[in-house]
Amino acid sequence: MSQSIKVAPLTAAAFAPFGDVLDAAGQPDKIINQGKCGRFHDRAHLDFGDGRAGISLFRGEMETLPLKLEMVERHPDGSQAFIPMSNDPFLVVVAQDVEGQPVAPSAFVTASGQGINFHRGTWHGVLTPLSANALFAVVDRIGAGANLQEHWFDQPFLIEA
Repeated sequence: MSQSIKVAPLTAAAFAPFGDVLDAAGQPDKIINQGKCGRFHDRAHLDFGDGRAGISLFRGEMETLPLKLEMVERHPDGSQAFIPMSNDPFLVVVAQDVEGQPVAPSAFVTASGQGINFHRGTWHGVLTPLSANALFAVVDRIGAGANLQEHWFDQPFLIEA
């Protein structure tokens, strides 16, 4: 029998141990462009051991809940930001690290206009759009060497709304 994970709304406080929430919450840090644009400045801590930051586009297949979580992954050499190119929500799964192993997975659903940045080395689920035709801008490390570790759970988890 699978352990159940209940989805929670994505908040900066709940997600802080795993990364940054990218949104335009609160007041802009400054007004720019002749007073016509609010800048929400430096919302993510990009962290790369080597290589450089790159921007790629990911097109993900729509998933529905409940969803079986069998595997998580992490990127030890760089952070990874997912910025949706629509206002549709997506599922974000993270897990705590204990001695190099993922434990206690959590699941969040984004609100319209939210993206996320996983801290370097954070265990996380794969891209999980909750709508069709999901397109994301992804900012992550471009460089030589392997930057992916996967962990397959002995017993899958069931993520429920």
